[in-house]
Amino acid sequence: MNGDEACCEGALSAGCRFFAGYPITPATEIAESMSRRLPQLGGIFIQMEDEIASMAAILGASWGGVKSMTSTSGPGFSLMMENIGLGICTETPCVVCNVQRAGPSTGLPTSVGQGDVMQARWGSHGHYEIIVLAPASPQQMFDMTIRAFNLSEYYRLPVLILADEVVGHMNERVIIPREDEIEIINRRKPSVAREDYLPYEADTDGIAPMANCGDGYRIHVTGLTHDDRGYPAMNAAAQEQMIARLVDKIRNNREKIISTKNLYLDDAEIVVVSYGISARSAMQAVRNARDEGIKAGLIVLETIWPFPEELIRSVAPGAKAMIMAEINGGQLVLELERCACGACPVSLVSNFGGAIIHPNLILNAISKAAKGSI
Repeated sequence: MNGDEACCEGALSAGCRFFAGYPITPATEIAESMSRRLPQLGGIFIQMEDEIASMAAILGASWGGVKSMTSTSGPGFSLMMENIGLGICTETPCVVCNVQRAGPSTGLPTSVGQGDVMQARWGSHGHYEIIVLAPASPQQMFDMTIRAFNLSEYYRLPVLILADEVVGHMNERVIIPREDEIEIINRRKPSVAREDYLPYEADTDGIAPMANCGDGYRIHVTGLTHDDRGYPAMNAAAQEQMIARLVDKIRNNREKIISTKNLYLDDAEIVVVSYGISARSAMQAVRNARDEGIKAGLIVLETIWPFPEELIRSVAPGAKAMIMAEINGGQLVLELERCACGACPVSLVSNFGGAIIHPNLILNAISKAAKGSI
């Protein structure tokens, strides 16, 4: 199956039973698959009038107690940003899959891009933390969609899957485990009496249990700065308390959230960092470099945000150079430079979208770095 179809199957396996979306290339196959598969499992598929409404619908469905998701690309992702912020503020579990295309604006709807990395991190206004996963294959589209739902339900926030057109449209073998082999995490339910429940009163780990609307609990949901009751609290002290908790529940659990795939790091002198379809080009380039006797290694970012700062800081001092491969003008390379903090040179291999990065381009950069040319 292709990556978009694998995303659908992963969502269903995770327990998703509500999808609201609007057709947009190259993510349309996710919605099409959901429209066929959800009714078979007693779920609901609805095509909304636009992506703003789609995001609003999955937030509402989540508060009704149903695992929900949507999918989109470029322009639709931009339209969703205000309501993604609403989901962050109201701590609403849901999943958004952005199958990236080349932009800006309408751009290249049927061609690959990785230009939404910083938008995924900072696209909504205000300060917040978010979780963003980056699959590099249809198999990872399946696996990471399940993980996205688990992270969303546990930490109570929208989780983003930042795929790309090639991963979404490529066809590969996808292994779907037996149902009893799939780890499923469901949201934490209140342990107090209904009359004592506060929707945003956090447990000791900073995460608040979540009751469903309609189950008899008193629930007030607002995008305004709010107190533990969910009531507006319009002052700086309430803002400090609310945002600190929204930030800390991610920052304090970075080690549990961050995932990377590391190859040949034990002896690597040249370290390539990449994600999504670009990581597959990078993997081939690193293997070719090692065949040529160059001690190259690879870090595949399976989690883009939070960014694996500690790993980069530990690897950079032992490297002669680090190379970022990504299909944009240089977005995550700035994070790489920040975390390397001058311990080694950092360079970029990229294009502006429309085509994958050929492994030879990365191999050439590795060879130059090995000779001290960067």
